[in-house]
Amino acid sequence: MMKEYNFDEIKLTYIIITIVMMFFVCFIIFVVLMYNRRQLLYLKEKQLQQSQHQNQLLQKELEKQKSIEKERERISHDMHDDLGAGISALKLQAEFLKQRLQDEEFRTDIDELLKTSEEMNLSMREMLWSLHSGNDTIGSFINYAKIYSGNFLKKTTIQIDFEEENIVDHFPISTEWRRNLFLCLKEALNNAYKHSKSDQLKISFKQTEGKFLIQISDNGIGLNHENKEGNGLRNMHRRMQECNGSLKILPIKKGTTLLFEVIF
Repeated sequence: MMKEYNFDEIKLTYIIITIVMMFFVCFIIFVVLMYNRRQLLYLKEKQLQQSQHQNQLLQKELEKQKSIEKERERISHDMHDDLGAGISALKLQAEFLKQRLQDEEFRTDIDELLKTSEEMNLSMREMLWSLHSGNDTIGSFINYAKIYSGNFLKKTTIQIDFEEENIVDHFPISTEWRRNLFLCLKEALNNAYKHSKSDQLKISFKQTEGKFLIQISDNGIGLNHENKEGNGLRNMHRRMQECNGSLKILPIKKGTTLLFEVIF
């Protein structure tokens, strides 16, 4: 009986120890789960705070952009209403004086004044176009480039043709990107008019995946290789670099071909 009792006692002790161990293990598991749950809740709360902070920063940036756009619109309207009206009035007065004056020297001076006022009017229109945020699309840029090019060359002997390929009109672009490209186009047209001695000019606009290209070709005398990198070309190279792009002078038998390429 003594041995049986001892065996039962040992068995009971073993059971108790097993139960205690199981309880301890369960407790450890419970503590670990609670810790993990708290860590998960902490991480989620931290992510939520970071997300809220990012949203606040984004909201501030959007408000800043809206404020900038609003200021651009205000400047645009002020320039149109004040400067535009002033230039128009100046032009009318000069034309009135020209009709009244008989002295040819004075009439020549007034012609220069009229020419200057017209140039100022064109420059103001360019600035208004560059300031207007509604023009920050490829379609708007191409339309304005066509209008400007046609007006620039309409009193010359140069015939101009346009070509478009895969253009997405509503594709958004930045104001800086649009301004630099336009100034490069303007410089290229000016060079073609002054130096190329060409009678044909072709401007091609092409959009590919991740790129926008403008190719300007003339049938003139080509570049002067002794002065290939004049101020105009250097300025165009610099402007293209500013908008993450490049300018290439393509080799052709006759004339000059400039390829402007920007990466979105």
